Amino acid sequence: MKKIIKFVKDWSLPLGIMTGIMVYAAFHFISFLNPLKPAASVVADHLVPLLLFVMLFFTFCKVDPKEMKVSRWHLWLAAIQIVSCAAIAIPLHFFPDFSHADIAEGAMVCLICPTATAAAVITGKLGGNETSLTTYTILSNLIAAVVIPLFFPLVAGHSGASFLAEFIMILKKVFPLLILPFLLAWAVRVFLPGLHALILKYCGSLAFYLWSFSLIMVIAQALRSIVNSSAPAYVQWCLAIAGLLTCILQFAAGKAIGGRYNDRISAGQALGQKNTVFAIWVSFTWLSPAVSIAPSSYILWQNLINSWQLWRKQKNRKI
Repeated sequence: MKKIIKFVKDWSLPLGIMTGIMVYAAFHFISFLNPLKPAASVVADHLVPLLLFVMLFFTFCKVDPKEMKVSRWHLWLAAIQIVSCAAIAIPLHFFPDFSHADIAEGAMVCLICPTATAAAVITGKLGGNETSLTTYTILSNLIAAVVIPLFFPLVAGHSGASFLAEFIMILKKVFPLLILPFLLAWAVRVFLPGLHALILKYCGSLAFYLWSFSLIMVIAQALRSIVNSSAPAYVQWCLAIAGLLTCILQFAAGKAIGGRYNDRISAGQALGQKNTVFAIWVSFTWLSPAVSIAPSSYILWQNLINSWQLWRKQKNRKI
């Protein structure tokens, strides 16, 4: 029994990915599960945000707001996030008939997408600086909230809403899953120190396992988005490759920049691990359903990279 528990702990992320694939395959290929599809979709849509909220609350309990400071690598990563989006959006605005516009837009969404709310969990597991990562997570979400309504209308005309209206619309998506758990964790630290101490003592690793469980539903939803897409197979493959390339480049760039400031792990996760659920929503809202294939595939790529990093970390501990 102990061996099974240890195996699950060591391989929780890959197991989450594989289970998500099997769950989607079961609902897709086993016909008698068809009546359960609407209920399963509703449960996933509501349970994933709840799990993310609880997971972030436990993670942010370990973060001291007094230690949160903007460092130089935060500014470098912010510049990459803004400039890379502009470098795609502006040419697409002047060349709207570009034959591979969907693929370029898919890459753009993956680049401007803010840091995942769960990145602090993986960063802590890898031995990075959770406080520094949390600072950039908040910064990158604010950047996305400003840049998306600023640049995306250049690529595809939107509803005509004002910049402020679209900023608030994005903020409504960000606040419940990022700012609110942070404020709640800060309140517990200040006003309920006894409860805060118990959380640190008994719930230190719980956030990681909650993320592994939520990953099952996230992977299943991503596969559903890809399989149900009406885009031609060639375009789907190109969008998936765009997701892969942007994923590798951002992890590599983040680690390279972070290495110069002795924060390689945190910077790598900050730039590479993305809030892909947010990116999929952005794709549907501003661009097209086909473009969402890129961030949907990004879910798989970033979690494969995370799985490899965690495996290597575990292997180094044994040496």
